[in-house]
Amino acid sequence: MRNVKVAALQMRCKESIEENINKALELAGRAADMGAQVILPSELFERPYFCQERRYEYYEYATPVEENPAVQAFSRFAAERQVVVPVSFYEKDRLRTFNSIAMIDADGSNLGVYRKTHIPDDHYYQEKFYFVPGDTGFRTFDTRYGTIGVGICWDQWFPETARCMALMGAELLMYPTAIGSEPILGCDSMGHWRRCMQGHAAANLIPVVAANRIGEEKVRPCPENGNQESALTFYGSSFITDETGALVAEAGREEETVLVAEFDLDELAKSRLNWGLFRDRRPEQYHLIAER
Repeated sequence: MRNVKVAALQMRCKESIEENINKALELAGRAADMGAQVILPSELFERPYFCQERRYEYYEYATPVEENPAVQAFSRFAAERQVVVPVSFYEKDRLRTFNSIAMIDADGSNLGVYRKTHIPDDHYYQEKFYFVPGDTGFRTFDTRYGTIGVGICWDQWFPETARCMALMGAELLMYPTAIGSEPILGCDSMGHWRRCMQGHAAANLIPVVAANRIGEEKVRPCPENGNQESALTFYGSSFITDETGALVAEAGREEETVLVAEFDLDELAKSRLNWGLFRDRRPEQYHLIAER
């Protein structure tokens, strides 16, 4: 048996980077106290979701991975508590900027960086202004507690992301997220959002962990943002599924909380073999996916 306990952190992001990192560390400490070995914070948790507006000075938020305060803080935390933490951060690589995660292993070392593949461009989710599409390809990381695949927010809507990570040996699928209200579409996407990832779990027979933020975040009009005024309400609802897509832990829309669930990775590997889904794949018939 290879039992592993995973956690998702759900929190509100304030203006202060220090406060946000400390809150994430506090919640991660609670998760570690509950026995969690792999702990997932939400997307870009260092600050409010700046992609709601376009401001050139926000490019200055990006840092190289080795200089990022959240990565540094969680490297120390991971080594101290012997846990694995995928840390979402705004990455600078010379003249390019990415929406990235650094996979921090249980000794505090950085196993590498994954750069978000799919970049959204919508009213108030204006990420193409800030982020270059990722150039790492999908990645999995062999951590102390298992092989982990991580997609970032918009990646979670694409079944290709989950399937590629599964084919690369992922035993857990994790998605740090920042998603909430859709002021232009006027819909509540929460149920759709969850069901999409539950399908990834079911189709690949791999548990999914999703960590989202909560709270209303407002943009104030100013000359730098063309006098834009807007607000997004992030709906939380973080969750963990089992390998069939069933919810085994879920959060509400408003509370800061920690979700924890435990899995036997060896039993899950047997289940994937027994179902035959990967045995019966016909990749030579799927060329249309890459052509259109």
